[in-house]
Amino acid sequence: MTAKEIIKYMESLRDEKQRQELMRFFKTGPGQYGEGDEFLGLKVPQTRQVVKLVGLDLPVDEVPELLMSPWHEVRLCGLLMLVERFAQLAKKKLENDEAAIQGRDDIVTMYLKHAERANNWDLVDLSAPKTVGHWLLLPTRLGDKREIMDGLAASPNLWRQRISIVSTWKTTQAGDPSWCMRYAEWHLHHPHDLMHKAVGWMLREVGKRGNMDLLRDFLDRHAHEMPRTMLRYAIEKMTDDERRYWMAC
Repeated sequence: MTAKEIIKYMESLRDEKQRQELMRFFKTGPGQYGEGDEFLGLKVPQTRQVVKLVGLDLPVDEVPELLMSPWHEVRLCGLLMLVERFAQLAKKKLENDEAAIQGRDDIVTMYLKHAERANNWDLVDLSAPKTVGHWLLLPTRLGDKREIMDGLAASPNLWRQRISIVSTWKTTQAGDPSWCMRYAEWHLHHPHDLMHKAVGWMLREVGKRGNMDLLRDFLDRHAHEMPRTMLRYAIEKMTDDERRYWMAC
């Protein structure tokens, strides 16, 4: 299938009732964070099924056509195709393979070039950890990883900023919480509620992965200035008594 054929097929699955529900859920109204986004009304499993059907048959240079689509679900399809391709190139036996390294770097380069097209929280959360986040754990020829990640964090674009923190889910799972701690501190005073939730979520993951003392040290230094939503997310897995303690800071 070509990108155009994929888009035509996904358009044929349009569900008007589900479309209206999704547009409300993802805040597409005037002044909301998803303003102007357009939905077909497909559920995520339907989009994943398209990815499964196409597999790796779509030439990678056609993926940007999916990413540039006005349809939310088509952009998700393109992002999930990059996830699938990255996973194939990140298998243990290929970690240090030069062709695989180049392939992974090409995928991350494409992802970052079109990062603004991952323009809602679900698009970021379903793709960033398994592309950019996984890439942080592997050999690369793209240069300084921290410089690239700092560029995302410093971007004026909300979705690039969210990529910088949500990508750390993968590194924390792999036993390296340093990326999370860096960007949690970076975004500590971010004005947007979506970033408060993302930072708190990633901090919670640090605690869940056996680094509760590291999380407590962060809270010792910052709980008094953290947005309350961020703090509530971060301490969600703690005991009732400890949650009350931190919320009182």
